[in-house]
Amino acid sequence: MSTVLERIRREARLKPRRLVLAEGDDSRIVRAADRLSRDRLAEVTLIADRDVARATARKAEAALLGVRLEDAGDAAAIDATRVALRAARGERLTPADADRYARDPVFQAAARVRDGRADCFVAGASRTTADVLRAALWLIGTAPGVSLVSSFFLMVVPGASERVFVFADCGVVPDPNPAQLAEIGCLAADSFERLTGDVPHTAFLSFSTRGSAEHPRVARVREALALARVRRPDRHFDGELQLDAAVDPAVARKKAPDSAVAGHANVLIFPDLDAGNIGYKLVQRLGGAQAFGPILMGLARQANDLSRGCSAEDVVEVATIACALSAANRAPAGTGAAPGARS
Repeated sequence: MSTVLERIRREARLKPRRLVLAEGDDSRIVRAADRLSRDRLAEVTLIADRDVARATARKAEAALLGVRLEDAGDAAAIDATRVALRAARGERLTPADADRYARDPVFQAAARVRDGRADCFVAGASRTTADVLRAALWLIGTAPGVSLVSSFFLMVVPGASERVFVFADCGVVPDPNPAQLAEIGCLAADSFERLTGDVPHTAFLSFSTRGSAEHPRVARVREALALARVRRPDRHFDGELQLDAAVDPAVARKKAPDSAVAGHANVLIFPDLDAGNIGYKLVQRLGGAQAFGPILMGLARQANDLSRGCSAEDVVEVATIACALSAANRAPAGTGAAPGARS
């Protein structure tokens, strides 16, 4: 197992967090719930139609020992979610919509986090990112001082010496403006440090390095870098950097010899969702890297999305990451903006 994943698991076991999973009709989720509980990585609650979840568990040969199974049709759970939705959305939901969302296991999971009955939730194996983000934004909201929810992938690149990166944003914000890109960079650097314990070196990526090209897209990255440096002068940020200058020491010595980041960047900030989504999938599919995410950033309390192509093991890792991050994410729950794009 990856060194960074071992570290995250050790931290999770020190104080298991209250995790909610919301797709009990999916065999991958059921197997992951069983594994998370057996390995003492989290205190797991599974929300679903109870009979369906039990049938799914039997078929998946998952004992669900230690997993708390909550029926999504339970009147108390529906009422608690309806109350949370009313507090979060006021009169913006029609009674019919409020009732529909109150019966939805993903919204019930988010309501538990909002009310302090859980520390984090994970969903998305069979639901869209829009569904997961809507529940998180409506019922948890953004953290103080954060303008939007974004995401990152934790990338573990194999080799003689394992390399760990955070790639952002690869799953939520399609076309960030400079202020949003700066915020993504700051949040991604913080997330890297929390998960790895190492110092983040953050590169704002472009097709230009230090003025080698002029274009409005390059200017946007430069502006984002300047804003990030003002916002977090304690962090190592640099840009605009091409990918080779960011990660290859030999290229960095030629293109950006005075940079504290170039050549050994471990946090890569992509200029838009096209670049980020393509970039992480190239490294994963052709480079053999493990990609864990998308991990949401900017929420008052932690929630994680899942790729619909995930395996049960992917769910375990993403849920464990959610638990590790939730320990540092205890702002009061509130309300947020509209959901973003599918990764």
